[in-house]
Amino acid sequence: MTMKVRLATIALALGGAIAAPAAAAEGCEGVQNANSAKLSIQVAGVRSAKGEVAVTVYPDDKRRFLAKGGKLARVRTKALLVTHTCFWVAPGSYAVAVYHDANGDRDFNRTLVGLPAEGFGFSNNPETKVGLPPLSAARFNVGSAERVLSIQLRYLR
Repeated sequence: MTMKVRLATIALALGGAIAAPAAAAEGCEGVQNANSAKLSIQVAGVRSAKGEVAVTVYPDDKRRFLAKGGKLARVRTKALLVTHTCFWVAPGSYAVAVYHDANGDRDFNRTLVGLPAEGFGFSNNPETKVGLPPLSAARFNVGSAERVLSIQLRYLR
């Protein structure tokens, strides 16, 4: 039995005296509280419903953006042609990177010459003709209200 199911069962048994966390009810990553805002992300242009889509949120820190271990939070969800996910975050500045892990190996695969072999995208949908975008091109702000982002995946092959 999962923790969410156990909490819901206890809450029902006690007549609602204990409720499951709001984040669990929303299905969003992170914890909802008085100091958090909902960050909703829609990923469009997913080429197929195979594998999963990885959505990663980074803090506004150029040393951590796209760096191994630099993420603030990540959600991996079943790939759909339009994939939705959400996070609870504190108001502030962030950047998001997304990729379609079509083969489900939990790795961003590249071709022999180092080009992306899977679909990818970033917040603000910056142009990425050569190399990765800088943090400044993907940075966005979250206030106290819900922030909705639409990210368009790109496939190079």
